[in-house]
Amino acid sequence: MSRRITDIAALEALYGEPATASIAKEVPALTPGYRALIEASPFLILATSGLDGLDASPRGDGPGFVRVADDRTLLIPDRRGNNRIDSLRNILADPRVGLLFLVPGLNETLRVNGRAVIDTDPALCGSFAVDGKAPKSVLVVTIETVFFQCARALLRSRLWDPAAQVPRSDLPSVGALLAEASAGREGGDAYDRSLAERIPKSLY
Repeated sequence: MSRRITDIAALEALYGEPATASIAKEVPALTPGYRALIEASPFLILATSGLDGLDASPRGDGPGFVRVADDRTLLIPDRRGNNRIDSLRNILADPRVGLLFLVPGLNETLRVNGRAVIDTDPALCGSFAVDGKAPKSVLVVTIETVFFQCARALLRSRLWDPAAQVPRSDLPSVGALLAEASAGREGGDAYDRSLAERIPKSLY
């Protein structure tokens, strides 16, 4: 029988008071330690909300690819992708964003909430160039709140444990996934072969 929670009072009664440390760790600007985590991170998940709903998108590059402009401002280059621009469309409709930073081997993560704008200033984009290739835009994120997340989720998932890694061959290839989703119109073995050649040449 379903017993759904439908109001805040019932939810808070179910879970009880948060630990004092879980409240104290949340601040409106980067501390030196929080800054160090961002500068060590090669990967984040960007959450956005727009007219068509919600989206969560991966962003990754070398450690520190997110530039800390100051304690309230982050700069994120928008590297080459598939041109769906779901996140960017959402930001134009609703500037609120959530960022989840991961550092390989570290079980704690860092959460940032704030507001983003899309900047195409040539000098700014050019400052993020790799091999002479600049991103088309840079997300400028104004931090509203930042805090670390404890290690439980990553410990339970064994995310960094080599013994927990799944062999790629155990799951459908990208070509197989695309063929299945498109009813055979796209994908297949030929797509897998071309992707293996194309991706390394189109990172930037």
